[in-house]
Amino acid sequence: MPLAAPPVQVTVPPVVGARLAVPLVDGRRVTYANLDHAASAPCLEAVRDAVDELLPWYASVHRGAGFASQVCTRVYDQARDTVRAFVGARRTDAVVFTRNTTDSLNLLARSLPKGTSVVLFDTEHHAALLPWRGPRVHRIETPASPGDAVLALGAALAGLPVGPRLVVLSGASNVTGELWPVAALAEVARAHGARTVLDAAQLAPHRPVDLRALDVDYAVLSGHKLYAPFGAGALIGRADWLRAAEPYLVGGGATRQVVDWGDRLGVSWSKVPERHEAGSPNVVGVHALAVACETITRHGWAAVTEHEKVLLHRLRAGLATVPGLRELALFGPGHDRVGVVSFTVDGLDPGLAAAALSAEHGIGVRDGAFCAHIATRRLLGRVDATQSRALRASVGLGTTAEHVDRLVAALCSLAADGPRAAYELVDGRWAPVDDPRPLPPFLREAA
Repeated sequence: MPLAAPPVQVTVPPVVGARLAVPLVDGRRVTYANLDHAASAPCLEAVRDAVDELLPWYASVHRGAGFASQVCTRVYDQARDTVRAFVGARRTDAVVFTRNTTDSLNLLARSLPKGTSVVLFDTEHHAALLPWRGPRVHRIETPASPGDAVLALGAALAGLPVGPRLVVLSGASNVTGELWPVAALAEVARAHGARTVLDAAQLAPHRPVDLRALDVDYAVLSGHKLYAPFGAGALIGRADWLRAAEPYLVGGGATRQVVDWGDRLGVSWSKVPERHEAGSPNVVGVHALAVACETITRHGWAAVTEHEKVLLHRLRAGLATVPGLRELALFGPGHDRVGVVSFTVDGLDPGLAAAALSAEHGIGVRDGAFCAHIATRRLLGRVDATQSRALRASVGLGTTAEHVDRLVAALCSLAADGPRAAYELVDGRWAPVDDPRPLPPFLREAA
């Protein structure tokens, strides 16, 4: 089914697994159409190569006298400057390496001064919604427009008690991909004496982030969404709250000195950022994250955003032709977004549809409530949490026009005739009955 003219060819950094072949239930093998970049992005080839280059040198960081340790220490420390530059941070901003966005936001939550009021929208991903607890947490209901969001934030801040304040902001919706008016919200926060933290997990892989231009105080991101799936993330921002806080984790690296005072241990903590990086640092993951930032920056954001723009237009135009399909949106269908689209199809269970797309067409999408249950439930207009599920397709550097067209054709077929194979619920998830698809050799051997 022709959807549009062939897209203009734009060269983007290549990813690992671009030619991965996956089995189907009918015995065929097809190239995998990964349309689940919003959950975890594939590894950049440049990142894989950089990790392979580093591994022979792998050693301890900061405390080793050996030459390999000195090399890894240099790699680790240089990565801070790379990540700081990638998000346009201030020279004085701390860069604390973490596991992911969730880890970063929990670290910041533990570092807030006593009595801090926290304001956030209830549409946040759970990583940004749940770390903040207590009577000083103020949640704003889903706004109808960006303008309403700005007004609602101003009203909420005006009613807060005296004391430190933090506003939690999303760069792009995890459910719909829509961009939030971060600069306008940050301006309102600043006018009310509040600091801001930007959840850039869904934004940073798609658009440039500039803390100084946006005038936000903190940003958090994950390597696994930024084409560096090696277990590293970062919290970047003002150092004073982090300096005053007890370490998020305690152990080696976070301590400058420990002495025995008889009835107790005396501990003096390291400076920031080491204060909040207890344990052996993930130098491989941090290096991978830095190389991903360097690769995207060097290649140029223009190519990345144009690639996504063309594919997103093709995807949304194709989805509009699927009978009974309804696209979800916070601010309306015309609002700017990154390459994420969530939708429902009349008569199709999202979980069953996702299973059929995988088993019969070699397509990977996400189904469920996308770790944003409140937002998804409201967008679907449902009260029952068990029924608040949708499908989500997301594009990225590894996506091609053929992937998009295959998804649209498969959804049209499912909407018209349903799945071709038989499916059953296994541990709450749909799967083909007696699934014949062979696992890869390394997994079969492990089993």
